[in-house]
Amino acid sequence: MPTSTGQPAGRKAPVVPTPAAANAAAASFAALTAKLDYLDPADIEQVRQAYRFADEAHLGQIRASGEPYITHPIAVAARCAEWKLDAQALMAALLHDAIEDCGVTKPQLIERFGAAVAELVDGLTKLDKLQFNTREESQAESFRKMLLAMARDVRVILIKLADRTHNMRTLDDVPREKWGRTSRETLDIYAPIAHRLGLNATYRELQELAFRHLQPWRHGVLDKAVQKARSRRRDLIQKVQREVEQAFEQAGMKVRIAGREKTLYSIYRKMDEKHLSFAQVTDIYGFRVIVPSITDCYTALGVLHQMYKPVPGRFKDHIAIPKVNGYQSLHTTLVGPSGVNVEFQMRTEAMHVVAESGVAAHWLYKASHPESDNSERLGTKWLQSLLDIQHETRDAAEFWDHVKIDLFPDAVYVFTPKSQIMAMPRGATVVDFAYSIHSDVGDRTVAAKINGVQVPLRTELKNGDVIEVVTAAVSTPNPAWLGFVRTGRARSKIRHHLKTLAQAESQELGEKLLSQALRAEGIKQLPPEDGDNAALWDKLLRFTGNRTRQELLTDLGLGKRIAGIVAKRLMTLMAERGQKPDALLITRERFTAHENVSQGSVVLDGSENASVQFAACCRPIPGDPIVGYLGRGEGLVVHLDDCAVARRLQHKDAERFIGVDWSDEPVRPFEAGVLVTVQNSKGVLARVASALASVEADITHVDMDDERAQDATDLRFLIAVRDRVHLDAVMRTLKRTPSVMRAQRLRAGRSAA
Repeated sequence: MPTSTGQPAGRKAPVVPTPAAANAAAASFAALTAKLDYLDPADIEQVRQAYRFADEAHLGQIRASGEPYITHPIAVAARCAEWKLDAQALMAALLHDAIEDCGVTKPQLIERFGAAVAELVDGLTKLDKLQFNTREESQAESFRKMLLAMARDVRVILIKLADRTHNMRTLDDVPREKWGRTSRETLDIYAPIAHRLGLNATYRELQELAFRHLQPWRHGVLDKAVQKARSRRRDLIQKVQREVEQAFEQAGMKVRIAGREKTLYSIYRKMDEKHLSFAQVTDIYGFRVIVPSITDCYTALGVLHQMYKPVPGRFKDHIAIPKVNGYQSLHTTLVGPSGVNVEFQMRTEAMHVVAESGVAAHWLYKASHPESDNSERLGTKWLQSLLDIQHETRDAAEFWDHVKIDLFPDAVYVFTPKSQIMAMPRGATVVDFAYSIHSDVGDRTVAAKINGVQVPLRTELKNGDVIEVVTAAVSTPNPAWLGFVRTGRARSKIRHHLKTLAQAESQELGEKLLSQALRAEGIKQLPPEDGDNAALWDKLLRFTGNRTRQELLTDLGLGKRIAGIVAKRLMTLMAERGQKPDALLITRERFTAHENVSQGSVVLDGSENASVQFAACCRPIPGDPIVGYLGRGEGLVVHLDDCAVARRLQHKDAERFIGVDWSDEPVRPFEAGVLVTVQNSKGVLARVASALASVEADITHVDMDDERAQDATDLRFLIAVRDRVHLDAVMRTLKRTPSVMRAQRLRAGRSAA
């Protein structure tokens, strides 16, 4: 059956398996049981029961290679057994195609093998149905489902990676036209996830198999080049190994030395990224030195540095500062015989298991080394962050936008003021650091120091930086932070806060608008949401299609619904209950309805954030006559009452305009556009800026004509002023300034700065 890749199954019509095929399947299961010696007999029997069930379910199904289909689930389970996964995971691996292919239902699996196994199989089946299309939104939704399944139970993705690995190993049996899509998907999706979870052996194998099928010619050329280099340098590598073994023997250290060769894909990528020829790639060969303890790692480093000269700048201590996915080793590159660079990696046995198997090391290592809990936490921080992001981000494309940044970490290591080491992605900023400590720290960040020096919040972090974050209780996330934050966690937290803030403000505005519209219907105030009025609100919500009263009010504030229509419906429902409108209130409301500002108008003081926007076309300021337009989904947009844009909208959507008025005490300055025509002379811009500063008008933006200098030129300013009186004072001061020929406010119909 096609697994999630939609391919290597390649089944034909059901056929009766030949004796040879049946023997092959039996032999492959015998090979699997030979790997189950770490399980107790009861668990092995459960795995055998799952095999029999799967064998019967897949009876007659054949893979593209001509082998019985059951050989594929057995191979997937065998890979999981190499990671020493538990019996439930092995059973799920054997049954992972049973639901979709063989008509087996989830309740059947629960009854036969228990809920835990059925949940794993169901999670894998859902992943198998995912199609990674080129369409962005469909692909994003697929990623979201896969990553969340992984976050809930990491065994799902381990089985999935084992499944993909076997499919890639048998890709040669599949028609060649399917190679490209499957290999690209493996390279873009599954290999990075394997790397992020520390499954380095799987990561390298998936990359290598994908490269071989994606670019067969380049893979073949590199393979020949490496074989030639290997035969040329065999004597050299053997000589290095002999000398190193002798050195450790003389030092009285018990070590295990293993050769390491760079994969063809990593050689190709290094050549491609750094524009090198094959001859210029010097770290193709290396050795891993496995030692008993952490102290021995550093002792081994000293022994090696006494033998060969180290290459400056090529020493890395990933023991003291582990990689993001839990990897630990000492790395050093030495100049060996004949000037050939050879890399050495020193690690303990526990580190080696983690380095190769990542999160799977939890199962691999816990039985024989219960004291080691490193593997327990591997990947769990990242997996938990997926669930946190999902909780705040329901939109699939946005979720993937957050996560894909974290899938390709190139870490820098920084310190808190208390010397705690933290790993951050390359390019991360101070704000990312603040959110990685705690979301409350991120939300309240106002300033920061790096190595004792005050820096902007957008400053990128470098290795070894000591970062101190300054917070304030009244501070909130700034939307501009989204332009430079690097981590998915910071991005999702900022967006979540802004959405929550916008929702609260829109809800408050919606309540004002509905109350105002209800007054026009003769009802003084909104009925409360209590027991007596629950049925009334239920009927109204059924009419509007909203789930809650809060959602309805938010929609009104965002302009998705018109308050007048909702108010009329609410009045009808209240009349059915015998409530009569106040005739005097209706008369008074209608008497003032012709005025721009009625009794129930919305009062603005500048404290509104997301729910109210001041139109950029006319830039109203306190003291200006204004109107409010409820844009669809935009919230309330405030225009000057004589703005050309507002008039066009009023002609088309009159029912969306509401009364708005300025508060007596605005809480912040507002931007106004000013056009200043000046005589071109030395220092004229400085004189105009000085004039603006003298009347306490802050310049937020300045723009000049693009053409070459003329006798006169236009300067366009955006300035922050308190109100109309302040702006009038600014204009008088500008007109008295030397070299200024004309000063006027930019309004609708004129191009703003």
